[in-house]
Amino acid sequence: MSDTVQYVVDGSVASITLNRPQARNALNAETKAALLAAVRQAAADDQVRAVIVTGAGRAFCSGQDLREHADGLDAGADPLGTVRAHYNPIITAITTMPKPVIAAVNGVAAGAGASLALACDFRLAARGASVLMAFARVGLGPDSGASWTLQRLAGLARATELLMLAEPIDADRAAELGLFTSVVGDDELPAEAQKLAARLAAGPTAAYAAIKEALAFAAAHPLGQALEKEAELQDMLGRTADHRAATLAFVNKQQPVYEGR
Repeated sequence: MSDTVQYVVDGSVASITLNRPQARNALNAETKAALLAAVRQAAADDQVRAVIVTGAGRAFCSGQDLREHADGLDAGADPLGTVRAHYNPIITAITTMPKPVIAAVNGVAAGAGASLALACDFRLAARGASVLMAFARVGLGPDSGASWTLQRLAGLARATELLMLAEPIDADRAAELGLFTSVVGDDELPAEAQKLAARLAAGPTAAYAAIKEALAFAAAHPLGQALEKEAELQDMLGRTADHRAATLAFVNKQQPVYEGR
């Protein structure tokens, strides 16, 4: 791990904090490698049942560190090799993680930083947060999954507008477009993110994993195949201790206790 990313586990919740506040948590090579390691660590830790991703200071993540990028261009380096080397693995690790992931967007989320937030299952935002699909401002198209997530959340026409015009939108507008799950007061965000993470961590995490898998599968397959995937996942879930416990609790008018198995 690196000082540029903080990783803390409290109970069954892992918090991953981008920690370059002086650079608005811009993603240099060190930070991207550390972020990927942290996400993979959370995914592999059986103790962790929910994950929070946030930023230190006043920004969530301002995207690619353009100073490092400019130095690479001057040195003749592969200009966008980082997409395959870093960004794609990070987004894949988040979206395929069999655990709910919450982005606590405490400030600006721009470029790959916006893509990072959109890849999470929930996006809680401070009222002072904003979203900027900044790629076109530096002569680039979307990366880090934005072409996939953005149009599914906001629709094709709105995604085209946000990517081509590359103008910032505030938190309330982002929530109206479906980019943020909810917006809370700036000071309330950490507590609200922890509250949601605790609720999810205490829930049927095996079912949450199946929900993520089913939605991702259905997004790229026709109805008939989606129905079969649902049946496959339900067959698996129907054999879990969580399903049995929840069914018995319902019959007996009790609150179930989920173990994630």
